[in-house]
Amino acid sequence: MKSVFNIARAELQTLFFSPVAWLIIIIFTVQTSMGFTTAMESWVKYFLQGYKASGLSLDVFANPQYGLYVNVLSYLYLYIPLLTMGLMSREFASGSIKLLYSSPVTNTQIILGKFLSMLVYGLLLVMILLVYVFTAGYFVEAFEWKAILMGLLGVYMLICAYAAIGLFMSSLTAYQVVAAMGTLTVLAILNYMSTLWQDIAFVRDLTYWLSIAGRASSFLAGLFVSEDFLYFLIVMVLFLMLAIIRLQAARQKTRWTASWAKYMGVVTIALLLGYITSRPTFMTFYDATSTKMNTLTPGSQEVIKKLKGGLTITSYTNMLDDKNLWIALPRYVNADLTRFRQYVRFKPDTKIKFVYYYDSVDNPGLAKRYPNMTGKQRMEKIAEYQEMSSKLVISPEAIRKEIDLSSEGNTFVRSIVRENGKQTFLRIFDDQAILPGETEITAALKRLTMEALPKVGFLRGHGERDNHRQGDRNYNRFAQDKPFRYSLINQGFDVADVALDKEVPADVNVMVIADMRNALIDAEKINLDKYIARGGNLLIAGEARRQQAMDALIAPLGVHFAPGTLVSSKDGFLPDFIISKPTKEAGKLIYQYDDMRKRHRVVTMPSTVGLEYTTDKGFAVTPLFVSDSSSWNEIETTNFIDDTVKLNPAIGEVQKSYATGLALSRKAGNKVQKIIILGDADCISNGEISISRQNVGAANYSLIMGAFYWMSDNEVPIDVRRPEFKDDKTSLDKQGMFNLKTTLVWVFPGILLLSALVLWIRRRGR
Repeated sequence: MKSVFNIARAELQTLFFSPVAWLIIIIFTVQTSMGFTTAMESWVKYFLQGYKASGLSLDVFANPQYGLYVNVLSYLYLYIPLLTMGLMSREFASGSIKLLYSSPVTNTQIILGKFLSMLVYGLLLVMILLVYVFTAGYFVEAFEWKAILMGLLGVYMLICAYAAIGLFMSSLTAYQVVAAMGTLTVLAILNYMSTLWQDIAFVRDLTYWLSIAGRASSFLAGLFVSEDFLYFLIVMVLFLMLAIIRLQAARQKTRWTASWAKYMGVVTIALLLGYITSRPTFMTFYDATSTKMNTLTPGSQEVIKKLKGGLTITSYTNMLDDKNLWIALPRYVNADLTRFRQYVRFKPDTKIKFVYYYDSVDNPGLAKRYPNMTGKQRMEKIAEYQEMSSKLVISPEAIRKEIDLSSEGNTFVRSIVRENGKQTFLRIFDDQAILPGETEITAALKRLTMEALPKVGFLRGHGERDNHRQGDRNYNRFAQDKPFRYSLINQGFDVADVALDKEVPADVNVMVIADMRNALIDAEKINLDKYIARGGNLLIAGEARRQQAMDALIAPLGVHFAPGTLVSSKDGFLPDFIISKPTKEAGKLIYQYDDMRKRHRVVTMPSTVGLEYTTDKGFAVTPLFVSDSSSWNEIETTNFIDDTVKLNPAIGEVQKSYATGLALSRKAGNKVQKIIILGDADCISNGEISISRQNVGAANYSLIMGAFYWMSDNEVPIDVRRPEFKDDKTSLDKQGMFNLKTTLVWVFPGILLLSALVLWIRRRGR
């Protein structure tokens, strides 16, 4: 080891005798100082404007666009080749390699000594970054120390990997420029490697593992992943071994066949180790963030614990559904696998498969682009365009024997199957995110663990809103629209139609009655009363001008629909457009409504009625949503487009804040019965869920999710909440930020430059 240290010390002396090492440090310091202070300054300005936010630590250091670590990685690959290009090339060019060969040092000691000098230099760069870490830690309250230091580890591991590659390339040539260019070429190849031979599963795994692109990303996010850590170690050892073999071949004049055999042996061992360490069973994780943001929430972990036995997730890609091919084509498979990495982390025996087929699908543009062709011919054209072998694609007859996807429209879908045979679908959605998140994935998995899913029954036969007809106002999209993320069937519920000509089925947990136009007959009323008496949960959504038909439903509950239509004199909207805010009591009862209050979100209710109630029917009543105090129950006016509304107390119009949503609960046997009553059915229609209005922060989908979460006894939708970051303050003000920026951008690099000049002049004088 003494020889290794001596070589490392000599290399560092040579390195710092040249201006290159100092120049890189100074430029690196200037760039990092500017990046850090810019990110910090944006947060200081943000806070000075009165805004509030958390997650400052990770944003400053790991934001994908301007985070300090991310910026460092974007130019780090340019610096390391400049440092490593002379490690061995200089020895070959000057002839000093002969002195090393004649000295009592081995090839391994030479390479390790050279590499150790780069490790020390890398530590100097890390120490510069530590200046910003400690600076941020001093000024930021509740700083995420562990997560940020984990990111710093990732940066250092990448520096070391780059250095090992550069050292090997330097051992191949006596020309330093060639060594530098060779290092850049190898780094480019390693970045590009993940796109090669993706049609072959085993080769795809190896080439994807070899890719260095994004290897430090998990570290930057505060997550330690053994696969990535071991990747860096294996890459370092691999290129160091290659460099040792190269020196040995040059020193002993070994035959090229013997050298190549050694090269191939080392590479093969590295690939084998890489393949093994990337298997889920051998992977370990550590989430260094305080909120465990890189880890599944406890609710999801509990669901996975119940999944005993094998689990198989199969992605079915229809080649004729070409708008969704980007999700799981062979070259995207490994990227798609990362979407389930957190789940595989807790269930490593999960099998993930990919099936490609072609079959009829609703894709009108396909016939226009490929006219007069059969489905197979269109598939072959698309496969050719996607640079994919058509041999991987199975026929409609073959896919139908394997699984029936007609209920999913033959669009992209995943099938999740347990070892016991239970199966469910995991879908994609027609919103901006498209892919399912933790809520939807866990909801699908939970369907496989429950003996009986919470079932929601929608009353039919009285002119109610239709959850089958896809209109704007009349379509309750949240019921069972598969492409809609917040549809109940995508959140863990079963959905069914219910008629009251007989008793409500025992497996119905929640019954929905929305905008009923015709009153119940006596026999139907008896069956509804039986359902309520047994403790069945209810969601009743009224509507203006439906009071006569629906008042009889809610009267036994102590609730009454106010006459007329609720209106407000708020400018910019029709008078009957009511904006309802969640109450403080609602936030205590249902967490989704508390989130709405914190984020200043509201529920939009066009054509609603106010709710009046008493508490003498045995129910605890909680107002969920209320209108503002300028609203009143308009009785006279019915045309709110052409006519003008005016408050008329003489006919019973009362101006006040009305409840527009109520929660009722009572003890019923061994359970708590839960009922939600809304003054409006439009608020849960397709139109109101989808529409966006300027300066109106509507979150009607939260109304739906919160209501069914409460009525399902907090079973589904899945609760994926996690604590918020506490780093939401900085002690810097405008003047303090100016002083910090001046110190880091000018003074800090200036001190380093002055130190470099003094040391360089003194050494030159000697």
